[in-house]
Amino acid sequence: MELLLSPQAWLSAGLIFSLRVTDMTLDTLRVLFVMRGRKSIAWILGFFQATVFVIAITSVLRDLTNPLNIIGYAAGFATGVVVGMAIEERLAIGHVHMRIISSRLGSGITEKLRFEGYAVTEVPARGKDGMVTMLNCSVLRKDIERVRVMVNDVDPEAFITSEDIRPVRRGFWRA
Repeated sequence: MELLLSPQAWLSAGLIFSLRVTDMTLDTLRVLFVMRGRKSIAWILGFFQATVFVIAITSVLRDLTNPLNIIGYAAGFATGVVVGMAIEERLAIGHVHMRIISSRLGSGITEKLRFEGYAVTEVPARGKDGMVTMLNCSVLRKDIERVRVMVNDVDPEAFITSEDIRPVRRGFWRA
């Protein structure tokens, strides 16, 4: 119990926590850059992530009698994943494919999006309750919220989905 109250025990756990947050933030970003095909950035992040990981795990294994080290390691892992996700969300790198389904106002949505410079493909489709318009639009990830707002302005009942994509060949993309 005396060990848990020592400033050295808390300092050690805090250092391990910080190292693990850094390690997992880099790891999360690295995986997301791998998924987007950004090899050089993924390599750099992987190099630094592995270096920090070795230092963190060595610090834990050096003193397994301090349960604060293990708690710091686990808490740093969980926190680092969330921090990495938040950073990646802010960076908003890449493209998404948005699918918009409107039962009544598909042509109005198309007109608004095209006026704003987005390429939209209209597809007539049959839904559960009859004919609908399915719109396909590929946009930069940073534009998702902007497009969502435009769609909702025209048709608040439109159904919108998005999925990450990696463009293979350029077509019409909003600059």
